Amino acid sequence: MITMERITSENIELFKAVRLNALSESPSAFGSTYAREAAFTQTEWLARLERWNGEQGIGFLAMDKGRGCGIAGALLDVEDPTRAQLVSMWTAPTHRRHGVGQLLVGAVIDWAKSQKIKTLTLMVVSTNGPAIRFYGQLGFANTGRTDPYPNDPTLVECEMSRKLG
Repeated sequence: MITMERITSENIELFKAVRLNALSESPSAFGSTYAREAAFTQTEWLARLERWNGEQGIGFLAMDKGRGCGIAGALLDVEDPTRAQLVSMWTAPTHRRHGVGQLLVGAVIDWAKSQKIKTLTLMVVSTNGPAIRFYGQLGFANTGRTDPYPNDPTLVECEMSRKLG
């Protein structure tokens, strides 16, 4: 059975392992890189936890029998406290198409609603059709906003958003 755990200082080593695995396995799904984060100091990892403290943002690990099989987080929009961005979404290849992604996004949405967030946004690389379809099935729609993908100027990220009650 898959469970959700908040990312905290108690499971930071597991979080680091899952995050680095995600960056290695799906490099174009993130605005960061494996090389950059593999070089993080413990202080930098703890700073990420500080942003995911439940007030400014949140981070979740999907767990399967004690092993991390997915990750997702959200960060509040500093300019508009009614908006947050879904970030760091990844599911291990062994757990894709088994509802893990839905559980992760659901956990983020539950947190966002508890924070009175009205709109949840995300950025997805325009060539990632499976992710775009997945988010569409969860009620996210393309806003029309695009940005260059930070790690490859030949790729474009598209913004998607979902209204929350």
